[in-house]
Amino acid sequence: MRGSIAGIEDGITGTSPFRPSYHGLLLELIDYLYASLVVAPLVVCYWRGTWNLMGGYIYPSDLTTSLVVSLAIGIVGHIVFNIFQATLRQYLNADKHRIAYYIGSRLYTVIYGAVCVNGWRGGWQLIDLYTTHDVLYVVLITLGCLFILACLKGVRNVMGTPFLIINDARREYFDVPTYFKLTGSKDPGLYVLDCMFSVLVIGSLVVFVWRGLWVLLDLKLFPEDHGTSAWASIIIGYGVTGVTFSLQPLMRWTCDRLTGFWRVVVADLFLFFSFIGTINVWRGIWQALDTYFLPNEPLLSNWITLGAALLLLILLNCSNSVLVRGVYIDAEEPAGQCVVFPVYYIRLFFQKERKKKQRRLFDALERADLNSTGGQQQQQQHHIAADQNHQVIRNLEAVPLTIIDDPKSNGDHSSQAPRM
Repeated sequence: MRGSIAGIEDGITGTSPFRPSYHGLLLELIDYLYASLVVAPLVVCYWRGTWNLMGGYIYPSDLTTSLVVSLAIGIVGHIVFNIFQATLRQYLNADKHRIAYYIGSRLYTVIYGAVCVNGWRGGWQLIDLYTTHDVLYVVLITLGCLFILACLKGVRNVMGTPFLIINDARREYFDVPTYFKLTGSKDPGLYVLDCMFSVLVIGSLVVFVWRGLWVLLDLKLFPEDHGTSAWASIIIGYGVTGVTFSLQPLMRWTCDRLTGFWRVVVADLFLFFSFIGTINVWRGIWQALDTYFLPNEPLLSNWITLGAALLLLILLNCSNSVLVRGVYIDAEEPAGQCVVFPVYYIRLFFQKERKKKQRRLFDALERADLNSTGGQQQQQQHHIAADQNHQVIRNLEAVPLTIIDDPKSNGDHSSQAPRM
């Protein structure tokens, strides 16, 4: 659920983070509300339902075996989807077989989603099973893993909804970026090692950090009353989320003026602050569902939350938001873009509509250019009109047309320089 935001352009909101247009601000606010109040609860519902069902169907009478099997499914599944991403891109191509692509891509999300949940469930609960819940121990382990992530420039990998939306775009739907960004075609052996490092090292550190903060909240936030604890997490989570989104222009302005080590440090601190909001939102919604939604019929409750959430996310075209895949590097984007959250949904719609309108305008100008033929005077007028039309086109091309110059940077793909 983490993503790169390289290539983002605020073409609708304006070039300055402190002087955006009212129209851009409104669209940005709608995207933030949509990510926080629609996508995030649906993703949590999916994870909660899948997590609990795995415990009910995978060796339910033997917890240790159940967790080991879940962990094995997660590790093997992640590595397989990493290694064979190029093969999936080749055979599930929307330009060649649209129906096969649509069915195959959604099946990919369903299978990969189960792989992600199993991997996290196995690792998380094995830690619970063989370690103590002593507060000092949990704090030290969590801070240690967070420090290692910071040294590897991987703090951003703890990000999750509501601070990102992963749209089900056709372009590079199956891409899973690895830590060293190697490719299987050039160095197959090193690429496999890269995939294993990304899954076993970076992925494990992220699980440790999530689990540590979650356990601390369980121990300290109304531990005797699950209902009150859930509501407290929801209030804290959405409060921190609102503050984080509000601070984004200031943090972007700050990172625009920093370079090197201090830019990475400031970006990591801001990302960790957003993570506090993320984990409280997740924990609050999860625990509220356990407490209030069909508590006496857990099997039915889990199936409903899993099925309804996944169906709605597919219909909303952002089902890949349930996946935890890929490794991203802290502050790899230029200047202040390293603290811009990839929350784009409504704005993408306006981006597409604007492109269509401009394309129609270009076509109309070209037709007028071709139809302006005749005598010498008409020829002269034709050249003048053509020059004017070409100048209009050049002027339009100079205007920022898109919010995201490279759509694949919207939260789920490897970062590259923007392409024009």
